[in-house]
Amino acid sequence: MEKQTATLPVVNAHAAGIDIGSREHWVAVDQDKENVKAFGVYTQDHQHLIDHLRKYSITSVAMESTGSYWQTLFNALQKAGFDVLLVGGSQTKNVHGRKTDIIDCLWIQRLHSLGLLSGSFLLSDTLQELRTYYYHRQHLIEQQATYTHKMQKALRLMNIRLDVAIRDITGKSGLAIIEAILAGNRDPYALASLVDIRMKKSKEEIAQSLQGWWRQELLFELGAALDFYKLYQKALLECDKIIEQALRRCEPTESVSTPSESVWSCYI
Repeated sequence: MEKQTATLPVVNAHAAGIDIGSREHWVAVDQDKENVKAFGVYTQDHQHLIDHLRKYSITSVAMESTGSYWQTLFNALQKAGFDVLLVGGSQTKNVHGRKTDIIDCLWIQRLHSLGLLSGSFLLSDTLQELRTYYYHRQHLIEQQATYTHKMQKALRLMNIRLDVAIRDITGKSGLAIIEAILAGNRDPYALASLVDIRMKKSKEEIAQSLQGWWRQELLFELGAALDFYKLYQKALLECDKIIEQALRRCEPTESVSTPSESVWSCYI
């Protein structure tokens, strides 16, 4: 008795599979290895890849979400009018034997043509824009914190314990004292007078925390750290303005009944 093999019907007759790489992308337009072709990662290479797909009447493309290398090609293919499916590696990992770029793209093409791949969730253009801003904002905050720690360390090594007397050395009072120190003021009581009158600690205690041993190299480091802190503070304010503008574009054009449907409507 002959063994019968079940075959799956082709769902996407004009499907291509792309194996994404950091320096080149391998494209399979069918199951013929002779038709597999590699393309570079430059913008011109993307256009050549698009022309290649059109030559074979491809309408739908599946690609693996490898790092962030897929993003520019994904956008280029979408703008060119292709139906693009981004799939996770877990869906395409069952390739037996030695893995190669040619085998990978052929396997992706095969799975896609049989309709066995499901696309990953992708954010809208607006949310992708906001996510980029928020990631950049987080980076700015982390860098700013780095230079806050450097200022604290420089002061502490001179036994200027501003961090003990004042909770936040980057507040209005703390920055005023640091700038006065860098301007040459060494009088602890004159420095203490720069503290906000609402501060809980007495001027006497604050003055005591500002008596230390002044070292030129640490004062230099303190000034450099302050400059970088201000630089990141300025960048952070500019980033906040950009984010606010992006959020305003998400607001509905018509009035809504509940506040929850206003700015955050872009997340729906």
